Amino acid sequence: MKNILWACALLFTAAVSAQSVNMRGVIKDSIGEPLEFANVIATVSSTGDLESYAITNFEGRYQIDLPKNESYILKASFLGFQTQEKAIKVADDGEDFTQDFVLNPLASQLDGVEIVYEMPVTIRGDTIIYNADSFKTGEERKLGDVLKNLPGIEVNEDGEIEVEGKAVQKVMIEGKDFFDGDSKLATKNIPADAVDKVEVLRNYNEVGQMRGLGNDQDNVAINIKLKEGKKNFWFGEVTAGGGVLGDDEAGYLAHPKLFYYSPDYSLNFITDFNNIGEVPFTFRDYFNFTGGFRNFNQSGGTRFDISDSGLGFAVTQNDRANEIETKFFAGNFSYAINKKLDISGFGIASDNTTNIINNSIRQYIATGTEENTNSSTDQNNKLAMLKMSATYKANTDLQLDYDVLFRASSQEEDANVLSQFDGSTNDIQEIKENKPYSINQNVNGYYTLNEKNIFAGQIQHLYQNEDPFYNAVTDLVPFSGILPIDESQNRYSINQDKNVKTNKLDAKLDHYYVLNNTSNINFTLGTTYSNQKFNSNIFQLLDNGNRIDFSQTPDDDGGGAMSLINEVDFTFSDVFLGVHYKVKSGKFTFTPGATLHNYNVSSDQLGISSSDNEINILPDLNVIYNLKNSESIRFNYDISSQYTDVNDYAESFVFNNYNRLFRGNRNLENSLNQSYRLTYFSYNMFNYTDISGSVNYTKRVNGFKNQTQIFDINQVSSPFNIDSDFPDETFSANGRFSKRVKKIQFRASASLALSTSNNQINNEIRESKSFTQNYSTSVRTSFRDWPNFEVGYRVNINEYDNGGLEQTFFTQRPFANIDVRFLKDFTFNAEWDFYDYTNDRKTIENRYSFVNANLFYQQKDSNWEFQLQANNILDTGFINNDSFSDQFNTTTQYFVLPRIMMFVVKYDL
Repeated sequence: MKNILWACALLFTAAVSAQSVNMRGVIKDSIGEPLEFANVIATVSSTGDLESYAITNFEGRYQIDLPKNESYILKASFLGFQTQEKAIKVADDGEDFTQDFVLNPLASQLDGVEIVYEMPVTIRGDTIIYNADSFKTGEERKLGDVLKNLPGIEVNEDGEIEVEGKAVQKVMIEGKDFFDGDSKLATKNIPADAVDKVEVLRNYNEVGQMRGLGNDQDNVAINIKLKEGKKNFWFGEVTAGGGVLGDDEAGYLAHPKLFYYSPDYSLNFITDFNNIGEVPFTFRDYFNFTGGFRNFNQSGGTRFDISDSGLGFAVTQNDRANEIETKFFAGNFSYAINKKLDISGFGIASDNTTNIINNSIRQYIATGTEENTNSSTDQNNKLAMLKMSATYKANTDLQLDYDVLFRASSQEEDANVLSQFDGSTNDIQEIKENKPYSINQNVNGYYTLNEKNIFAGQIQHLYQNEDPFYNAVTDLVPFSGILPIDESQNRYSINQDKNVKTNKLDAKLDHYYVLNNTSNINFTLGTTYSNQKFNSNIFQLLDNGNRIDFSQTPDDDGGGAMSLINEVDFTFSDVFLGVHYKVKSGKFTFTPGATLHNYNVSSDQLGISSSDNEINILPDLNVIYNLKNSESIRFNYDISSQYTDVNDYAESFVFNNYNRLFRGNRNLENSLNQSYRLTYFSYNMFNYTDISGSVNYTKRVNGFKNQTQIFDINQVSSPFNIDSDFPDETFSANGRFSKRVKKIQFRASASLALSTSNNQINNEIRESKSFTQNYSTSVRTSFRDWPNFEVGYRVNINEYDNGGLEQTFFTQRPFANIDVRFLKDFTFNAEWDFYDYTNDRKTIENRYSFVNANLFYQQKDSNWEFQLQANNILDTGFINNDSFSDQFNTTTQYFVLPRIMMFVVKYDL
């Protein structure tokens, strides 16, 4: 199958290439100097339609492919120079040829501006401007479809955008943040027909005073310019549909979306209601959505994060669950009150009801026990976010920002698990509940005293309250000898209440002293202060409804009882002073630095207070070598000090799962991480080739590890600092290649990760290794008048070695997509994914496919569109996944939504 797909793709490519000729040349100015980023366009003489275009490289060279048997008008232009035109004819038997241009300067640059702006691609300094219509094939429906056609831009399956191998951090519409720049909401909701220009802003910094002071090379933003008919008017779409899920269940969807943009204000409304597995905002999105709040003092060397104190709620695999129902609403606004003050905000609400059914095989390393589980989980996630922001720019020297973000959720999960191991069967019912909320506030200030002295200040405060509840009802006595369970009951109902309250304050002041045009010194003074209060208790509900609170473990062996009640007051503080020196020398930019830290960790629990103080100096280095404007090599090195939060310090037992108990360690110390990263980026507009890659190495010394005792499948763990003779090491590498030949895009990528870690299991240090490999290659077309297709092949190899227990899992995944326009008003698209999932022992061999198809009908200039939608046409029942940990290996089979057939109607507003 793989060979057939690639043979068809190569034959098609050869056929297309044979029908065109290649024109090359050089564009120079009147004194013979090459002009980099000059533009050449070729239009068909008879119709004026744009046929092809090119942008010159640093040598002034360009190349264009032109179909045979046609006459063309060539136009060469560059900002500030007169446009030169030439007429050519390419015969049916024409061959490759050369055509040079010499451009003369203009007395006025105004005439050149309009011509340059209408080019398919224009480069102005750090900004790349794409004319969207030049790349549309007529099959695009959302912004993500448009971006996929643009050279140098990639959009993954989750809607996340990458430019030249770098993740886009912000998406704006007409210069205004779209839901604080979230790329997923933008790519999946903004109508394609509203997009006029796509501006890629490299080396992006939204604060003008700060540009060039730090290292912004990895900061990329995208600004979408709308068509004139979409400005100062409401636009959007209303989509509704109905159909059948499986044999008899009714399916539905409704997607009203409404947008308004004017120079002074903007409004966006997105809604989504469906039960066909389309999840616009997942539980994972909720936790990953920063709301514009970024990591504090990233280059300072401290790694201290507030961890999730929940209970490991199940997450759907690729949004494919056995059943899923979604209700989603989002609103976003911005308003320029006057020239100095802007306000903006958004609100997001989501309600997902999910049923997850899976079968798992888990092999425990220490005992060799194999556990088989069958589980059915009903889950409801209600999520809400609300943010308000204000920016005050008094003048070019002073800017103040304020943000407040409120987040709340209600998570409920009811699971039935049948666990079988060593001839024993345990029927388990689990209930998990959590209703956390948080308030995050941020104040930023930027002040330019004079051209030599610039100041930036930041204060950020987080208040968070989490109250997870856990209940497990089991047939077998859980953790006998640790929990004082009344074993006379028919079944054992174990419960746990937990509450974690967090107050965290971050503050810092940066002073940039500009030495000259190529160097500056940055002094940073700041602090992080976090206080957490942790309470938990475990209790048993008897058959008669009575409650027994567990205060301490039994003292059966005379070693002393341990408390089962947590009342912990935990404080972490970091006061730091840093200095960084940035200097440009030729093509190199060096930024060495170091930060002095004074750390203090204290806790008060079980009637005992403890405190630990440490002083560290943490260095870091950033080196950039710019070979050309769009080609660079970067090296980063840093040592960071990692601390953990109260969850790992609370010493009384807490439940993590029906077979996992955990207790913290008040004597934990910090770990030190050494990180090396070498990165290469290259984007060549001359031959439309995009190459990027990186090599990373991380070594963690004195790391946080778990000391685990395993009895059959039951685990009792506690963290500790492992000896420096047993470091954790991770080596990873990735590379990506993309090249456009005429209307055909070739892509290839690879990623490798080799990690070695050590844990103490049953009083023995065990080394665990994992080696993961991912390879992908594809061919994609973007024709206007021909059918478009994409064919590709993905391979995933996971090799695990846990203390001598070796396993390897293989996933081979060929895929193909096709888009066809026919009979003028019809569009058909289909996608096929095949999975071949096996292991090295051939005990697992699963092969399955997913096929989805859509048929659209829309007359030209009509607001109505009709669609026949079919998902999972083959009615595939499940997907597979494998995972690795220091205690066990797991392979899981997830059941997915059945075949779905829908009739959908869309009306464009």
